[in-house]
Order: sequence, then C-alpha cells, then structure tokens
Amino acid sequence: MRVIVVGAGVVGTMHAWHAVSRGHEVVQIERESEARGASLRNFGQIWVSGRAGGEELETALRARELWEGIGRRVPGLGFRACGSLTPLRTEAEAAVAEAAVARADAAARGYKLLTAGEARALNPALRGSFTAALWCERDAAVEPRTTQLALKEELLASGRYTFLGGREVREVVGPASVRDDHGDVHTGDAVILATGAWLGGLVRELAGPELPVRRVRLQMMQTDPLGEPLTTSVADADSFRYYPAYRSEALDALNAHQPQDPVAAEHRMQLLMVQRSDGGLTIGDTHEYEHPFAFDTVEEPYEHLTRVVEAFLGRPLPRIRHRWAGVYAQCTDTSRVVHRQQVRDGVWLITGPGGRGMTCSPAIAETTADQLGW
Repeated sequence: MRVIVVGAGVVGTMHAWHAVSRGHEVVQIERESEARGASLRNFGQIWVSGRAGGEELETALRARELWEGIGRRVPGLGFRACGSLTPLRTEAEAAVAEAAVARADAAARGYKLLTAGEARALNPALRGSFTAALWCERDAAVEPRTTQLALKEELLASGRYTFLGGREVREVVGPASVRDDHGDVHTGDAVILATGAWLGGLVRELAGPELPVRRVRLQMMQTDPLGEPLTTSVADADSFRYYPAYRSEALDALNAHQPQDPVAAEHRMQLLMVQRSDGGLTIGDTHEYEHPFAFDTVEEPYEHLTRVVEAFLGRPLPRIRHRWAGVYAQCTDTSRVVHRQQVRDGVWLITGPGGRGMTCSPAIAETTADQLGW
C-alpha cells in the first residue's frame, strides 16, 4: 500500500509513522520546508490529567502508551514520564482536587492529592506558597520543536518514506490522487489530509463551508534556563476551569466564590509549564476564539503568568527569551476527539483535535490506520 500524507505536523507525521510501521510506503508533503505550526508551538505535554472521561481519556491513555514506546525507539523525542503537579492555594481549589481524586477513573489517570511537603519532595523547585497539590502520574512530555524532525529521521531510515517539503497540495485529481503546486501528481491507495489549522482553500473546497471545526489562537513564552530541574510539569487551578475532568459541584463553588483573575478571565487563561531539555521553561497559555485574530501579542497575559509562576517557584522567573502566538484547529463539538471525514474517493481529512493534538495524535493515527485497514 502507498499512503500520501499531506501535512507534516504531529497528526500527519503520526499517520506516516503508523503506515510505515505496518510495512507501507509513505509520501509526506508539507507546504513549508518543515512543519512550523501548532505542533511546534505547544508545551510538548502528553496531558492525560484533565481529559474528559470516556473516549477522550481512553484515547489519551492509549496515546501515552504509544508515545512511551516510540520514545524508547526514538530518543530524540525527549520523552519523559514526568507527571504533573497542580499546586493548590485555597480550600476551594483543594475541594476541586478532592472531587477529581474521587472520580471512578482517578486511578487510570494516576491522581493523588499530596501535601505541600510531598509535592516539594517530587519537585523541589516549587518553593513558593501553596497548601497542597494534585499529582497526575500519567502525564508526560516530549520536545515539541524537535519531535517531528526526530520522527522524520527515523522514518527516512525505513527506506519506505519520502518527505517533500516546500510543496502545497492544490487539488484532488482522482481517487487517492493529488496535485501539488509544482505540478507533480502523487497517487496512492489513500490520501490523508492532516493540514492542521489550514482550513481554507482546498480543505474548504473538499469539506464544504460547514466544516465543524474552528481555529483557536494562543500566546506562550519560553525562558532562559531555570538553573535547576523542574522535575514535573506544573499547572495552576485555572486549569480546573478549562479541562472537562474537573467539572463538579466543587468547581461550581470555586467559580462562584473565587473568581478568576480579570486578566486570566479576559484571555481565557490557565497556567501550564514544562521544562525543556536546555533547562528553559515553556509557559502558557491564552485562548482566543473570535475572528479575525489579532496579529500581535499582548503583554498582560505574560505579566499574569509571570506572577503565578514566581509565586509557585518562590523566586524570580529567568529572562523570557521567546514569545509567540500559535493557531490550532478544534472541533466545534469539543467532546469529539477529532474530525475524521472522507472528502473524496480515497481521501480523508483528519483535523480538529484542538489542544489535544500533541497528546492524542499517535492514537488518532492508529484509529485511522485500523479503520482504513492498513
């Protein structure tokens, strides 16, 4: 079988990975020289903790298993089973964590409520003020800026993989057949369109104007090296307001009696933080849903995140050396893990995982491969 994958972000690359792993030939086409979208502009977190129960959690747990296996084979991913801590500062925040630990699927997530001392034993860099913390043992991380490159290198070594960068696919010219902007036609047994947040042009033509997917913009930043290990990923209690796993009466009480910081509320923020292999910290993020998106970044969210991080670390944040914005595609029905649609004979569109793309992509691609009989 010959599979044509359009898009070299993590969703497309994982489809290429599964096809090659099952003995098939893959041609992957990317309009940039290398992927430069949301797959590189994220935390690199394999984030199980906040996923909705049911299909979403099952997908995340399967993806976590796949990431670990691929990480053993491809050390360049920088896979690490670091887990995450959410420090808690008030009784209302602790009540939400207690409700999470009482969930029927808490053990599958690796939830545990820790004292502040137990949390600092896991992550000594957290010297700031908090009273307890929610631990999620199943969370993990990879290096987002290099993961696609490491996977591509391994795919090239198979001898069954071709990467074509700097080419934009312009039209479907027949069953499982596309033409790029160089005029070349690529024909296979299946075409996977994993075009990320690129929802116009050919995607709109194939899927129609009512594609149930929206674009979401975020702002993030990265610091100079911290100078010590941050041994776990870190979130704040605003993540409780964002992720579906934490919905409960306790969360309703938190929202009623402990309103979100005005800047965080305006920009629909949470804190997520993970340390990079060079010691720097990736920190975010905001969520913007209304179009047209701003073309610039605004400073107030960065100032808010700096205050929250410094309170947890009990020390000044290292110098911020990168700030950026990114855009990803999210199903408008956010309970759906991904939008998977056959748009022409032999051509499938896979889009809209939202903020779950980095976490869930190996399992999303595995499901595609199973459904298409690869």
